[in-house]
Amino acid sequence: MSGPIRQVRLHKSRRSILRIGAAMAGGAVLGPAAGAAAMESSPPGEPDWTKSTGSGVVDLPYGKPSEFEKDVIRRNVPWLTATPESSVSFTPLQSLDGIITPNGLFFERYHAGRADIDPRQHRLMIHGLIERPLILTMDDIMRFPSVSRIHFIECPANGGMEWREAQLNSLQFTHGMLSCAEWTGVKLSTLLDEAGLKKEAKWVMVEGADAARMNRSLPLEKCLDDCLVVYGQNGEALRPEQGYPLRLLVPGWEGNVSVKWLRRIKVGDEPWFSREETSKYTELMPDGKARGFTWVNEAKSVITSPCPEKPVAAPGLYEVRGLAWSGHGKVKAVDVSFDGGVNWHSARLQEPVLSKALTRFTIPWRWDGQPALLGSRAVDETGYVQPTIADLRKVRGTNPIYHNNSIQTWQIKPDGKVFDVQLG
Repeated sequence: MSGPIRQVRLHKSRRSILRIGAAMAGGAVLGPAAGAAAMESSPPGEPDWTKSTGSGVVDLPYGKPSEFEKDVIRRNVPWLTATPESSVSFTPLQSLDGIITPNGLFFERYHAGRADIDPRQHRLMIHGLIERPLILTMDDIMRFPSVSRIHFIECPANGGMEWREAQLNSLQFTHGMLSCAEWTGVKLSTLLDEAGLKKEAKWVMVEGADAARMNRSLPLEKCLDDCLVVYGQNGEALRPEQGYPLRLLVPGWEGNVSVKWLRRIKVGDEPWFSREETSKYTELMPDGKARGFTWVNEAKSVITSPCPEKPVAAPGLYEVRGLAWSGHGKVKAVDVSFDGGVNWHSARLQEPVLSKALTRFTIPWRWDGQPALLGSRAVDETGYVQPTIADLRKVRGTNPIYHNNSIQTWQIKPDGKVFDVQLG
């Protein structure tokens, strides 16, 4: 069975360097004829794009990716919901580097379609068990002290289609309801302090301005801890699909509570038990009872390369790469298995390792062309260890839709193709 390697010695001769480079690419060292042909179209040759000037700065006032990256897009599963207005698009995790998701690839989730709002007319109302009811314009909100933080957002249904069996042979569709950004805005605690909380206050209801009037109940303790009312994402204004001009961000908790197009905050002494926390966003247990208010996205990880969209080219040296995250704080460690969980090896966490943000991990692996079962498990700073799907089913059965944080296994076939599988 193929396994990880700890160190690679690079010899200084040119022939050795070429051989190592070819092995990394899954190819062979070029012969004289092939080498001569290759030299005509690569350094030190002169390809066509070096022979004329390119477009000027006025030709592209708002930047966009290279045309050669046109397949790196959000995708959806048409049969997942009845209409696109109540559906989701998935982030192409297999094609991304680092921990920040570009705004144009950040996954979407709608309940009544995307709201397009004029920021000059948008208002945020704060009322209920407070001393000074407020109606704030966007200009008002912009004047409050601001903060910028990096956090992930994950839909609780991420991986939900895998509860009963492995259904979709795609990293994008099994884990793509996950993205991470730098968010800029105002602490929710700052706004609540400005309004003045009454002593009976214990819960907060947040509501969006979309046609669904999406609303959720949140405990006041969380609201005063790390919640943000944000207007900026990755250095620019929120995009309409992410709640422009204003959204709530609840770090580490299921994405549904980070209400977009935020228009109302009501303070009360008990939860509201809305549609979204009774008939929806609860988990049906084997005994017929439903778990409610299961907000936290527990520690989770996934290998992003190799994966079904990025198969293995040929035997040789590879860097296995992936992402890990936890709604409880920082990722402490990630282990990787190449044999379906029989043996585990410590991966390297790449900086920065931030609280409630995506963390990159890597480990070198020399594939020998034999079948392999790759998986990763995250451990967060609380000591929580990512479970197997079998462990989750023992507790929750197969009825839930939400909070599947089980270990993802990729099966590597001898031809290098990668498949989504589940181990009993």
